[in-house]
Amino acid sequence: MASFHFELYVAGGAPRSRTAVRSLTNLCEERLSGRYELDVIDVLAHPERAESARILATPTLLKLSPAPRVRIVGDLSLRANVLAGLGLDDQYEGDERGDS
Repeated sequence: MASFHFELYVAGGAPRSRTAVRSLTNLCEERLSGRYELDVIDVLAHPERAESARILATPTLLKLSPAPRVRIVGDLSLRANVLAGLGLDDQYEGDERGDS
């Protein structure tokens, strides 16, 4: 069972959507390999899911578990910001600061 559960809301195959999926997948594989579940929701194909999650802009990342829930809106290629927002910046070895 995954210890982290994320939902990533994107708008179709737009460049920003593809970049968000790629950036988040890379980050999760590097930091959480085997310990995460990522659901990618296309708001154009599933507007009801976006509405129920109160998504107003894309890309939007929701960290559903573990608590606390976190919402990150915008550019997910800003790796340090995403790691800090998810609380992963100090938890794991080998981050951008050169730790090993």
